[in-house]
Amino acid sequence: MSATHDSTLDEAIHIRETARQLVSPEQVRAALDRMAVAAGEVLAKENPLVLAVMNGGAFTAVELCQRMDFPHELDFVHATRYDGGLVGGELSWRAWPDRDLSGRTVLVVDDIVDYGHTLDAICRRLRQDGAGSIRVAVLVIKRLDRPRVRMEVDISGLEVEDVYVFGCGMDYKGYWRGLTGIYAVDASALAEGGG
Repeated sequence: MSATHDSTLDEAIHIRETARQLVSPEQVRAALDRMAVAAGEVLAKENPLVLAVMNGGAFTAVELCQRMDFPHELDFVHATRYDGGLVGGELSWRAWPDRDLSGRTVLVVDDIVDYGHTLDAICRRLRQDGAGSIRVAVLVIKRLDRPRVRMEVDISGLEVEDVYVFGCGMDYKGYWRGLTGIYAVDASALAEGGG
């Protein structure tokens, strides 16, 4: 391992050790159950394409698909503004579905929405590709301290305060996506050199 990778790993371990749990695994499971019911109410007869936004949205998409007892297909899009960092930048397209989206009902699934820039760009591109009905589902909506206009989400599971969070698909510099609860990064840990 390189010295940089060792440093990032040490930092990620420190961030996890100092983090505060915001949402328990049981609360996450209950939220996913509610989201699947809501999805079924509007999509059960639509044969939707569930489109996971990689990497973080894979967690929520798989969990939702396991709970959705109606026909659907699963695919993914990979678009990111973070690229392993803590602050969003220019949108980078990594992968796009190669199937025909004309007239298709699509459920775009992501882990979290703060301002929704990435999700908005994905929905615009889906419309350009001829998708029919487009709905958006996110596990977490961040309650922003700074009032801003952001895109509407059709299905959501939880709300969290305006802090940097990880777990359930959300990461800290690539780490901790697989945690089954949601954790807040301790601001003093960031100040100590964590970001």
